[in-house]
Amino acid sequence: MSEGVTFGLVHGAQHGAWCWERLVPELERLGHGAVAVDLPCDDPDATIDTYASCVVDALAEHDDVVLVGHSLGSLTIPVVARRRPVRRLVFLCSVPTGPGPAIDTELASMVTPEFANASRTFDEHGCESLADADAVTVWYDDCPAEDARRAVERLRPQSRRPLTEPTPLDEWPDVPVSVVLGRDDRCVNMEWAVAAATARTGESPILLPGGHSPFLGRPGELAEVLVGLAVT
Repeated sequence: MSEGVTFGLVHGAQHGAWCWERLVPELERLGHGAVAVDLPCDDPDATIDTYASCVVDALAEHDDVVLVGHSLGSLTIPVVARRRPVRRLVFLCSVPTGPGPAIDTELASMVTPEFANASRTFDEHGCESLADADAVTVWYDDCPAEDARRAVERLRPQSRRPLTEPTPLDEWPDVPVSVVLGRDDRCVNMEWAVAAATARTGESPILLPGGHSPFLGRPGELAEVLVGLAVT
């Protein structure tokens, strides 16, 4: 591959394009580009289809794309891949799901008790926010303290609509799929995730040391893994 690919970076719940700020320079150092997409996660009317449209629009001028979906971003990236060509789908701290019904009924098995029991508040639209201390515990426990503090300051409320509506995915895209999990993730139930990823892809997931936010906790190591998958 003579030229670098473009990594389309799709964030998870409550996050934004900012969460990839440590990873993007590492990908560029390795000769590749990146487009970090802001999803309207705090819009109660935004659907998974809406999220996918944001990603498609952001990547409109890029041809050779690897999509990376972190956590809740896993619901969006296969929908994007049904709309446009992509080189590979990478599920980061997440597992492929769908087509099928909404995932909220199965969410309890997908997450840790620590995440399920975290303190939450809801705004007037029903959008959800984790308490700051719990967000640090389940999402940023192995990240530098300053990065964790700044991350919590930039979190946004998350609409539950993507969790409670059936996916618009009508058929799984014919695209190579990889799963990258954090071995010490305090948000994702690893017993479930490893088994589900293996069943879905036919391959064992890649296990990184550390927790749910490797883009902040170990961006250089994550970049190496992503580039390795891109050129495979």
